[in-house]
Amino acid sequence: MKRPIGIMDSGVGGLTVAKEVMRQLPNENIVYIGDTARCPYGPRPMEDVKTFTWQMTRYLLKYDMKMLIIACNTATAAALEEISSELPIPVLGVIYPGARAALKVSLNLHIGIIGTNGTVASKAYDQALAMINNRVKVDSLACPKFVPIVESGAFHGPIVRKVIAETLQPLKKTNIDTLVLGCTHYPLLGPEISRFMGRNIKVISSGEETAREASVILQHDNLLNISKEAPKHQFFATGSKEIFQSIAYNWIGEKIGTVQTVKID
Repeated sequence: MKRPIGIMDSGVGGLTVAKEVMRQLPNENIVYIGDTARCPYGPRPMEDVKTFTWQMTRYLLKYDMKMLIIACNTATAAALEEISSELPIPVLGVIYPGARAALKVSLNLHIGIIGTNGTVASKAYDQALAMINNRVKVDSLACPKFVPIVESGAFHGPIVRKVIAETLQPLKKTNIDTLVLGCTHYPLLGPEISRFMGRNIKVISSGEETAREASVILQHDNLLNISKEAPKHQFFATGSKEIFQSIAYNWIGEKIGTVQTVKID
């Protein structure tokens, strides 16, 4: 089925999920929207986040998508349940896949979660982890400075390392053996986060597990694209298309075509 997979995010962070979808499902067409004009979502009231998520959803529905991936942890916490109940297509978030991936590798069941203020305050990861294994211990930490850094296109360097060290220092005092990057922007800082946390801490991104879940659902529902045509991807941003295109090209590592600026409010 040639209909695209819709992917949405508050900004460029969802590209970490899009990259995994492209890797695991190379035949699939993708239509992606990043609400870069209103990013970050983390500090906003959850009702506003839900409104914005619905606006992105309605925009993507114009492209007759066969599946929607809410590739934003804050938006997943705010709107996944409502949107999945309203749409006639599979709707995936990134929180449960991230929780499952963490529990697969944690040996001591002591897991750290870093995310936006909104995601951490929602306790969505705590609940997801406890539903799978109620013996898990969770230490959560909001990292509000990380998303603006990523949206600016800065992933490395002394300033980035300084912000990471100052922010993540409290987790160094815990006994976690696994750290979940509970925001899809954070994998872009993954190498620096891993360097600071040390080789004994497993760092988990939800992108790989989310793409795997998408693959299973598409196959089960006979929705896989079996066309031999090369896939066509479309990218939209509500803010600067130049910054978005630069980050997308550097992260995905292939020509992504022209990014279009759109209004969705």
